[in-house]
Amino acid sequence: MTSFIDWLQTSTGGLLLLAALSIAGLLAMIIKAKIEPFIALIVVSLALALVAGVPVEELVGTPRAAGESILETGFGGILGHIAPIIGLGTILGALLERSGGADVLTERLIRLFGERGAPLAMGVSGLILGIPVFFDIGVFILAPLVYVTARRGGKSLVLYAMPMLAGLSMTHAFLPPHPGPVAAAGVLEVSLGWIIVMGLACGIPAWFVAGILWGSWIGKRVQVEVPEDLVPEERNASAQPPGIGTIAFIIAVPMLLILGATFGDVLLTPGTTLHGVLIFLGTPAVALTIAVLIALYLLALRRGTSAKEVAEMTSNALKPIGMILLVVGAGAFFGAVLKATGVGQAIADSMSDLGLPVIVSAYIISSALRIAQGSATVAIVTTAGIVAPTVTAGGFSSAQVALIAIAIAAGSIILSHVNDGGFWIVSRYFNMSVKQTLLTWTVLETVLSLVGFGVAMVIWAFV
Repeated sequence: MTSFIDWLQTSTGGLLLLAALSIAGLLAMIIKAKIEPFIALIVVSLALALVAGVPVEELVGTPRAAGESILETGFGGILGHIAPIIGLGTILGALLERSGGADVLTERLIRLFGERGAPLAMGVSGLILGIPVFFDIGVFILAPLVYVTARRGGKSLVLYAMPMLAGLSMTHAFLPPHPGPVAAAGVLEVSLGWIIVMGLACGIPAWFVAGILWGSWIGKRVQVEVPEDLVPEERNASAQPPGIGTIAFIIAVPMLLILGATFGDVLLTPGTTLHGVLIFLGTPAVALTIAVLIALYLLALRRGTSAKEVAEMTSNALKPIGMILLVVGAGAFFGAVLKATGVGQAIADSMSDLGLPVIVSAYIISSALRIAQGSATVAIVTTAGIVAPTVTAGGFSSAQVALIAIAIAAGSIILSHVNDGGFWIVSRYFNMSVKQTLLTWTVLETVLSLVGFGVAMVIWAFV
């Protein structure tokens, strides 16, 4: 028994077996036992660390060494990076929702593209609105507009819903301030500016192919009517919505500031005044704080919303993100354990021996985890933790690390099916049976994933 334990803890084969058992245990707890991913990740991480021989004092700390344990640094390191970003992004999205900005954006785009271009207008609406709001909230906001557009056009609801869903899904998977790309950036230690650049470069072609080309093709072949009772609960929208320019400005501010810091760091001399200003303003938490303050004034206070109403709205908006943060923190703890035990390095060495580029391995692992357990966030944080040792040791450029993060994000959305909450949201809001949802939404997500990864591979060859 002792020799077997030694083999597990020291040999590449033993460490790979521990990795396989830990992932199998994680999936069994989430899928079979229906345990919250947050709890499952903690249990599996603790068990893996103990079996692999990590000293208890290093794993959970001691009263004399508070804050120095793997448990605390694993959780705290990533949450210190992503919590303010996700929180501020959530508030920004809530302000845009409350103001009625989505209605303004979509109606203006429909007028611009005309009735024949209404599916494209819905796709662009999902693309733009998807930047500041979570996927499910975006569906909630835009679904009534899709219903109205489908009734006016007299065609299948699928024709108008698919482009919009592709826009929401792409931004949710590939762009900050959404939890997946922010978490991947934190674990892999790459700036959000590079994530934005590569996310847009890979995501926009993927959105066009999946949402516009595939959406138009399948929308003509799957007929779904808009029933009269398919109306979400009433949302609180302003009687006088803001102008389209205001909405575009508020959404653009944080992205431009973050990109300014990224390119300023490359092009300017460190220590100069302009370099310092750009780095400060482009720090994601600072950039989003500026955007939120602008939105608070332009979308709420200037338009008669009281400070009390604003406080209540922001408080309600922040409530749903608690579990997201816990899952991301627990996933980062799992990654820290993989590193501390040597399991992560063993996986990295094995991938290298197979001759697979790390970007391909990252996509395959993320896709497998996504298909098995359904959660994109779990797939991203787990995969990022697994490939992090390879990325750290590989000497990759920031652009390459960002592409690896995008490959992970692309894998995390492939083949959405019945174990994914998004599958049922789409089915419910767009009046589709399980078969119809598989034919439309599941294929759309898979196309979005494959094209996004394919573009990332093309860019990888040149950076």
